[in-house]
Amino acid sequence: MIDTHSHIYGPEFDEDRDLVVQRAREAGVECILLPNINAETIRPMLSLCAAYPRYYYPMMGLHPEDVREDYQQVLRAMRQELQHPRHPFIAIGEVGLDFYWDETYRTQQLDAFEQQVCWARDLGLPLVIHTRSAHRELVEVMERHRQERLTGIFHCFGGTREEAVELLSFDGFVLGIGGVLTYKKSALPEVLRSVPLERIVLETDAPYLAPVPHRGKRNESAYVVHTLQRLAEVYECTPETVDEVTTKTAKRIFDLP
Repeated sequence: MIDTHSHIYGPEFDEDRDLVVQRAREAGVECILLPNINAETIRPMLSLCAAYPRYYYPMMGLHPEDVREDYQQVLRAMRQELQHPRHPFIAIGEVGLDFYWDETYRTQQLDAFEQQVCWARDLGLPLVIHTRSAHRELVEVMERHRQERLTGIFHCFGGTREEAVELLSFDGFVLGIGGVLTYKKSALPEVLRSVPLERIVLETDAPYLAPVPHRGKRNESAYVVHTLQRLAEVYECTPETVDEVTTKTAKRIFDLP
């Protein structure tokens, strides 16, 4: 298994990070991919990757909820990180649009997202895209880049069947599926029955959105196994098949060894 989305570099794991890594390995997690959030998370993320080479892989991006008045300055600093010839970043992420709580920085979010989509295009890196209460705006941005052979993940997908079809019309993209799939009232199992397993990757979004039976607690990469098991039920196949297919897709998207 590959956890394609975890924030284990965050302070929520300061007390037991090594144990969290140990539990992930014991659960069968082959590697963990780390999306960046803002300027402050870059150093902790890279330090973690240095401590566990070839197990953690970093991304570079500005999360939409962290877009503020100084976003241009932050983006310039991030772009400089990506200019190093031997930079370690495997993707542009976590980027996107989020108008759920607040639209104060709506214009800035749209501009920041557009710029980072262009980074992915220019550098040949996949995108890891967060969207909440912004599906239409997301699609409008992506449509402008449809011919540019972009690849990536629509992270934490929880939309309708129609939204899944619309997002997967972008050929190089797949859906990131996490703990929400396991929730009793989740509509995702029915939605995913119309989505090929080859268009899905596993993720946790740790420390958020822990799956059943850990719902309400801190999430961690070892818990990705519960999402895998639920996917096996949805697709009426073995957990081994889900593991094989989703791991192959993740390695292809991120060009992992």
